[in-house]
Amino acid sequence: MDDQTKIFLASGNPDKVKELKHMLEPLGCKVVSALDYSGIDAVEEDQPTLEGNALKKARFWRQKTGLPTLADDTGLEVDALGGEPGVLSARYAGESATYQDNVTRLLKNMEDKSDRKARFRTVIALAGEEETLFEGVCEGEIIRNPRGAGGFGYDPVFLPRGYNETFSEMSCAEKNTISHRGKALARVVEFLRIKL
Repeated sequence: MDDQTKIFLASGNPDKVKELKHMLEPLGCKVVSALDYSGIDAVEEDQPTLEGNALKKARFWRQKTGLPTLADDTGLEVDALGGEPGVLSARYAGESATYQDNVTRLLKNMEDKSDRKARFRTVIALAGEEETLFEGVCEGEIIRNPRGAGGFGYDPVFLPRGYNETFSEMSCAEKNTISHRGKALARVVEFLRIKL
């Protein structure tokens, strides 16, 4: 397969790479990621917006690999917390926080809140000949106790609107059809079908 049919995923998160690869495979392109490159430090996500972080990562890896590059940034926005954790979702409980640390902090901050409305928002940047942004949003609510063993991040406490299962209780395929990242990536796939 030549470089024209390769796409680079600017992520070293194995859970995220697995989810994105699953959706890109039908395009017939070879997917490589930051997991395939050793000795390159992660890009610091220091921008104030999801769009800024996604573009920063996409531009960095596009320059390093020469390949069309997809990079995303995702935030969980909770109404009762004024949109927190938002752009800091991965580092909500500190720089080296685990998924569990972040969920624990979120639930503690939500203890006395009756308004549980929240949304996941993903922005994917595609850096190739041009730069394009794609967005996906999934509305839902934060439940009081984690449920499910699948997924990652805040999935055990996020109940999508209109569903009785958290993201963690859904299969990867089921989650991808309704999730923020799935919606954003569906727009990417639609765009790439025309371009490839």
